[in-house]
Amino acid sequence: MAFARDPSRLYWHDKLMARVFLPLIPAWVTPNQITVVRFIGIPIVLYCLWRGWFGWGFGLFIFFSFTDALDGSLARVRRMITPWGTFYDPVADKILIVSVGLLSLVRSLHPVLIGLMIVIELLILLGGLVMRRRGTLISANIFGKIKMCLQVVAVALVLLFQITHLVWLLPLASVVLIAAIILATISLFTYGL
Repeated sequence: MAFARDPSRLYWHDKLMARVFLPLIPAWVTPNQITVVRFIGIPIVLYCLWRGWFGWGFGLFIFFSFTDALDGSLARVRRMITPWGTFYDPVADKILIVSVGLLSLVRSLHPVLIGLMIVIELLILLGGLVMRRRGTLISANIFGKIKMCLQVVAVALVLLFQITHLVWLLPLASVVLIAAIILATISLFTYGL
């Protein structure tokens, strides 16, 4: 069941989102529009981090990371799943994580961790492309969803370090990122290539 990649399968967080956040989303807003907003927001986050505006960068990173959960839950709960969204939602996630990772994590965490994260994300993206060419609509399974959450937490911890300079945040970020890399590897091998 954990290996299942059914794009319409509801997860526990979808029920929470349906009660708390989805009622705030107008009916005319589609999940694909939220994904496009995330694509547009990535350069804004990167610009804030490049300028050293870590508070703004942190807040915007959390907001645009949250749109990942929002668009997926919206698509599943309102039955608005599309092939475009199933493919490009994870692409937006990977661009957000990898680009912010390159800009902020490289200065604070071991480069091998960053390299592993990037290579595995690229392999997962390649796997999605291969499956798409085969005509298979594929989505994240539970390993991929938890991996994304852990990556967001790891990046957020490093950004918090850049704001607060609390050094204990960096080892914690490293441990979280290692867990994300392990789950990313499991997720990669569940593609059945």
